[in-house]
Amino acid sequence: MAETTMQPKENRLLGLLPEDEYAAVVAHLEPCAIPRGFIIAPADAIIEHAYFPCEGIGSVINISPEGNRVEAGLFGRDGFAPAAAVVGASISVPEVTVQVPGFAYRLRQGTLLDLMKTQPVFASLLHKAVYVLATQAGFTALSNAVHEIDERLARWILMCHDRIDGNELALTHEFIALMLAVRRPSVTTALHLLEGYRFIRSVRGLVIVRDRAGLEDFASDAYGKAEDEYERLIGPLRKPKRGPNDIPSPRPA
Repeated sequence: MAETTMQPKENRLLGLLPEDEYAAVVAHLEPCAIPRGFIIAPADAIIEHAYFPCEGIGSVINISPEGNRVEAGLFGRDGFAPAAAVVGASISVPEVTVQVPGFAYRLRQGTLLDLMKTQPVFASLLHKAVYVLATQAGFTALSNAVHEIDERLARWILMCHDRIDGNELALTHEFIALMLAVRRPSVTTALHLLEGYRFIRSVRGLVIVRDRAGLEDFASDAYGKAEDEYERLIGPLRKPKRGPNDIPSPRPA
């Protein structure tokens, strides 16, 4: 088994369980590293485990028959994956893959379903998390239809920032382009625009959030509805707004 100092309760869903349910669930958890590119659930493949990240970020990716790929959802320590595991589906239609490496605990799907029958708070939290992820996916579709690439990028950076400690996101332009379903030059242009406003700093393979408040204002209505729903149903998700003087100066390129 992988070694870690991270406890299961660092996943926000597991951390909200009452003591008796937490003990019942933890007894079946298996710790595991989730490196970048790790596939939590291959597309159209049998579901074996549900993963509860304590750190790291994963993406739910829809793949067309022709092989086109687009991110439909994003999760980290706020949730779990694949969502289909909680309804007893044997197959995950989307691919679920890790984009920011981290650490997770996992449950075999059969064990997950058994625990949901006997642990009501656990079952309720999982159902709420599935609903919130679906809400997020709906607003992603809306944003893809009505917002410019720079607003969509600001939203996506904020969503990633909500799910990490610190202000540095290890993300390449190529990966961002895949997640937003745009060409790489469009990502480069949008990153330069956000950097020009001093909202972020972009260096090779790294995006550094410098002005969270400015980034939220710029994203406007592209960001916030799904996050509101998570906080209404489950609990805190978003980081507080911050100004450019509230964080250390970014490292030099």
